[in-house]
Amino acid sequence: MAYEGINLYECATTLYPWGQTYVVVVSGSSWNPCGHTILNVGGANGHYFHIAGDGYARPYYMDAKGYQRYLSENQKKELNRQYVKVPKPLKAQQRLDELASKPWLWMVLPNNCASFVEKILQAGGADGGLYSNCPAMEGWN
Repeated sequence: MAYEGINLYECATTLYPWGQTYVVVVSGSSWNPCGHTILNVGGANGHYFHIAGDGYARPYYMDAKGYQRYLSENQKKELNRQYVKVPKPLKAQQRLDELASKPWLWMVLPNNCASFVEKILQAGGADGGLYSNCPAMEGWN
């Protein structure tokens, strides 16, 4: 099975560097033209968070090396990396911790990888989101 990251089961002990936050879009599977959304906190050498899987799944964490492994093993390419200002970093981290504390119900478009990232960033006071929940078709607005 291809590497997805490490399942999140506990809260971070320190605040992540939310001043360098990016919405990262990678290519999707052959049946998925919308791509896949990953939250990057701390820039290219920082922390990566995403949700993947069918039904109920726990969020995943990757460091920079894990992210490169994820791209390689899943035969994905980074399509876009867009900076997002997070004015309330503690609120964003609290929401991430909350979402990591329980399985996520994956529902393809209404409750998918893009909406996972949206919930965290909007809790942190970031403006915008993805209107179609199809990240390869639009940028963070």
